[in-house]
Amino acid sequence: MIRTLSLMISTLAMAVLPGSASAQDQIIRVGNLLTDAASSPSGPATIIVRDGKIAEIHRGTPPAASAVTQVIDLSDKTVMPGMIDLHVHLTGDPGGDFWKETTEPAEWGVVVGAKNALITAKAGFTTVREAGSSQYSAFSLRRGTAEGIIAGPRIIAAGPPLAIVGGHGDVSGFTEDVNDLLTSGYSCTGAVECAAKVRKASRAGSDIIKITATGGVLSQQGRGLDAQFTSEEMQSIADTAHSLGLKVMAHAHGARGIEAAARAGIDTIDHGTFADEAALKAMKANGSVLVPTLMAFKGVSERLGKGIYTPVVEEKIRMTMGRVGKAVTLAKKLGVPIGFGTDAGVYNHGRNAEELQLMVDAGLTPREAVATATTIAAKTLNMENEIGRIAVGYSADLIAFDGNPLDDVRALEKVDWVMVRGRVID
Repeated sequence: MIRTLSLMISTLAMAVLPGSASAQDQIIRVGNLLTDAASSPSGPATIIVRDGKIAEIHRGTPPAASAVTQVIDLSDKTVMPGMIDLHVHLTGDPGGDFWKETTEPAEWGVVVGAKNALITAKAGFTTVREAGSSQYSAFSLRRGTAEGIIAGPRIIAAGPPLAIVGGHGDVSGFTEDVNDLLTSGYSCTGAVECAAKVRKASRAGSDIIKITATGGVLSQQGRGLDAQFTSEEMQSIADTAHSLGLKVMAHAHGARGIEAAARAGIDTIDHGTFADEAALKAMKANGSVLVPTLMAFKGVSERLGKGIYTPVVEEKIRMTMGRVGKAVTLAKKLGVPIGFGTDAGVYNHGRNAEELQLMVDAGLTPREAVATATTIAAKTLNMENEIGRIAVGYSADLIAFDGNPLDDVRALEKVDWVMVRGRVID
């Protein structure tokens, strides 16, 4: 019986070995291959995908297909690595009804998130960083897409953001008894308590720590967009997260809040709306990446004056509009790295690629803009050896479309075919 069991195990092992006869390779015939943002489209090629990874790349004459291969013909398309969005909210849709927190259970976020995960993947985004959700909704989506139960991108999930009591990211706008009932449990005061909340998030399963370093545009407080956490609190958060092997992303609008977050060692500054030269120099000195989310401002501006937002929020939106894109222009001039993020959920999911043209309008070249959404974003996630380019051994995260995005980034606003981890998104 032991010999029989050993034989069965050996047989099963052989069945799943890469390159074994029973494994179905996917042969992708490409019309124009763009392996990464630093290269140029190189003409016809064939990509062989095996067990969710890129196993071989052949230029010119494609290898013959066999009985155990699936052939995907993209010979009239450009193929490049799937894009990466470093700031999305899959579990939410745009709107101004902050009171919905009292009527919609956290489980509803998973339903909304499954819808938006598919939309996001079909738009050409094969990896996203989920930038704040209820305790387990994004974690559930992360598992669902990883296991292929839900069609969608790879998800790097933050879970609930850390916020100051009564600040952006904490529940507000209700009476205190309702605020207390709805709180996420991740607001904190003082360095010790904030360190404890980082450890709590790590224990719960966060891939990254999200904090709201400054006030926010869409929260109900009208107290501006400057720093909320103290420098000591942010330092404690960054040090604790880094000791646990986690990075920290900071929602940050006001210049001094951005500067303080960068000096504390926060890894990415998301939004960065009012970043001035001092703030950006602090970011450069500390290696912080700017994730400008220009689409967020485009999305909220489209809803101004329609009764969607409260008067407090509308006033803050109007205050920011004259600054949109200026931080990107100055960041490029000063050599601050820029990563791609959109704040999807503030606008309708699926429009993520429109961010690329907004970056070009702010002064990036098309090649630089494409890099923000591929190689730079991958490096920001510490995943530069897995995603962000087409190379042997990398995850089979691929997209196909017409045109050349290095000439016109709008080519990426209409993606025709997507593969995530070797799975075709239908």
